[in-house]
Amino acid sequence: MRACDTLLPALAAEFSVTVGQAARVIFVFAVAYGVFQLGFGPLGDRYGKLRIIALCALACVIGNAGAFFASSLDWLVAARTVSGAFAAGIFPLAMAWLGDNVPYDQRQVALARLVSAGVTGMLAGQWLSGLIAEWIGWRPVFALIAVVFLAAGGLLLRTARGDAPPTTAGRKGRPAMLGILALPRARWLLAVTTIEGAFAFGAIAFVPSLLQGHHAVSLSMAGGIAACYGVGGFLYTRVAGRLLRRIGESGLARLGGVLLCVGYLSLAYVPVLAWAPAACVLAGFGFYCLHNTLQTNATQMAPSARGVAMSLFACVLFLGQSVGVLAGAWIADHLADSLIFATAGVGLLALSLVAARRFQTRDNRGTST
Repeated sequence: MRACDTLLPALAAEFSVTVGQAARVIFVFAVAYGVFQLGFGPLGDRYGKLRIIALCALACVIGNAGAFFASSLDWLVAARTVSGAFAAGIFPLAMAWLGDNVPYDQRQVALARLVSAGVTGMLAGQWLSGLIAEWIGWRPVFALIAVVFLAAGGLLLRTARGDAPPTTAGRKGRPAMLGILALPRARWLLAVTTIEGAFAFGAIAFVPSLLQGHHAVSLSMAGGIAACYGVGGFLYTRVAGRLLRRIGESGLARLGGVLLCVGYLSLAYVPVLAWAPAACVLAGFGFYCLHNTLQTNATQMAPSARGVAMSLFACVLFLGQSVGVLAGAWIADHLADSLIFATAGVGLLALSLVAARRFQTRDNRGTST
């Protein structure tokens, strides 16, 4: 999901385009990832979440193999579209599976552990892609991803044989989706998540190119610094339970907004390279404070059709990302890339304060719905 962030300068040089034009590989992945959620959620509810996750992982081998052999930017964009489409069935269904198997009062911590796995992937994607591209070239990045998907998908398919799916929810995918959208609580949560995706992911995609443009660092160093965003997320997973007990969901949302604002504004306007890793750590920690709170609440939007609900959640998150990346690409090409981070930081702070007010009511009631 994050491998192409660090590769943008290399892809721009390879295909003789601007960084903004090369960002299409991120934009199309996000669009495909968001749209195809709507199909995999019902499939997971009907045929078993683990089984669908395994098949999607195996299908991702095709998209990454296509990226490896891409002879033009259009070909690479098409391959990333395929990868995004099938990757759509992995993480959201994993969240839904946890929602089916973990009580709500333990779910924030369980989801934080799942996020820890995702953060490990983000760290590897952003850092290793730059390192490999600098040493060998950008194509082996996609070959490595394809091999990992092949191994993981095969192992998980074997594990999924014992997965016992519900027998009714997946057959009512569209009615269940309409029922979820009819709930004011769900509509509010989905709207907030869309805006979060636009601001947060729209900015993080341009961290490596900003570092290269402002500080003239290598691909591997830019990727390593950007990966500190994931380090912040990993640190969050270590203390999520304690933070939740002390400050509640509303406090987590507020803290997330403040840290995101500080981190992104620092990246935009603090001209000291040594501070950039700390800024990324702050932004990453803040993002997961806010995002994990949103996704924990999303697992309760529709307990009887959790696969559909989490697919909707992921759909709007990554459609928001696609809008954010598209806007960021235009700003990078026509204005100043610092504005991407300034806008994201201020916007996320405002969003977190709105979310915190809603969660404060829930914290005061001491309920989980």
